[in-house]
Amino acid sequence: MAYYRSVGRVPPKRHTQHRDARGALYFEELMGEEGFSSDSALLYHRNVPSALHEVRVWMPGDLRLTPNEPLAPRHLKLHELFPPGSEQGVDPVRGRRLVLGNGDVRLTYVAADTTSPWYRNALGDECVYVERGSARLETVFGAFAVREGHYALIPRGTTHRWLPTAPGMAGWREPFRAYAIEANSHITPPRRYLSRYGQLLEHSPYCERDLVVPTRPLLAEDIDEDPDAVTEVFVKHRGAGPAGIGGSVHVLPFHPLDVVGWDGCLYPHLFHISDFEPLTGRVHQPPPAHQVFEGHNFVVCNFVPRKVDYHPLAIPVPYYHSNVDSDEVMFYVDGDYEARKGSGIGRGSISLHPGGHVHGPQPGAMDAAIGKEAFDETAVMVDTFRPLDLGEGALACDDGVYRWSWSGGREGGLTDRQGDR
Repeated sequence: MAYYRSVGRVPPKRHTQHRDARGALYFEELMGEEGFSSDSALLYHRNVPSALHEVRVWMPGDLRLTPNEPLAPRHLKLHELFPPGSEQGVDPVRGRRLVLGNGDVRLTYVAADTTSPWYRNALGDECVYVERGSARLETVFGAFAVREGHYALIPRGTTHRWLPTAPGMAGWREPFRAYAIEANSHITPPRRYLSRYGQLLEHSPYCERDLVVPTRPLLAEDIDEDPDAVTEVFVKHRGAGPAGIGGSVHVLPFHPLDVVGWDGCLYPHLFHISDFEPLTGRVHQPPPAHQVFEGHNFVVCNFVPRKVDYHPLAIPVPYYHSNVDSDEVMFYVDGDYEARKGSGIGRGSISLHPGGHVHGPQPGAMDAAIGKEAFDETAVMVDTFRPLDLGEGALACDDGVYRWSWSGGREGGLTDRQGDR
């Protein structure tokens, strides 16, 4: 987003000499979107940023996708992918399991207690929602203390790593769990929230004050690591693997934290879900009222505790609706989600409502919601404008019966899987 920052030491004029105390030139890197035609940052390195010591192939997990056929709504129990204790020895990058995906976006989930390798996503921006726990996020732009409820927005090509707070460390409360939205594009505030120059407008449900941004450079010696250490960086990129995705390890002849200063409008930042100011009305507001970010062919919305519809005849839960242009994915984080009562959905669940299926509140939810003045619920929703396929994670944690939840169960007691054989 076009929100200018200058951190550390930069020269008065871009693309001019910038030297250290001994007179050696720093190496300027332009990190820019859409070639040279959109937001960018200028980073000043101690080392040549193109230098490589070694390269080798990395296989970034099981990225195979299976069509959602026959077309059906699904309930995915993400916590079953990482039951208590299974996060031990898992890191937040290589431990991600693919839940849903298409050519525009991949939704992954992980529970982890181990520091990730240095990592760079060369396919698109990442929006990582921290469901539980806390972590330190280290990047070439600076470091962040990330806690439950934070969205971490990481631009494409940013070298970074995750350091989850583990048992025995200060501040540990519970294992680190994260829901990663990996785009093949950039992820930005919705265009309708922005002025033509990029400022968040008055009707936006959040503003620049709510963003956590880097405030100082992060160098290898700041974290007691050797600036000259040979370092591996795991890179996810376009390739010949499933969904056109490949992986490589770039071995650098130096530590990646060598940026003494940077400036521009492109950098990682945090946004906490509690800083989203919900938009409400006399009657039920549609999902765009809850939108927080957008990418190419998908949007991200969040549902937070809020007062609800105040028309005297209002029905506060959603009306039944057909997603004729999109698939809807809801990740239930906290609270008591009124529309899904009786479906088995709870904390850590995902519902997938695909285009072509009419969906809405569970039986009895409309009557039960009448007269409610507030909802205590937290959820992250992704709507995609191309169909989503099922990753290995979805196949492993599908409850098998959600599709029958509006009709009171299937005659004969067959599960979803049994009935399709």
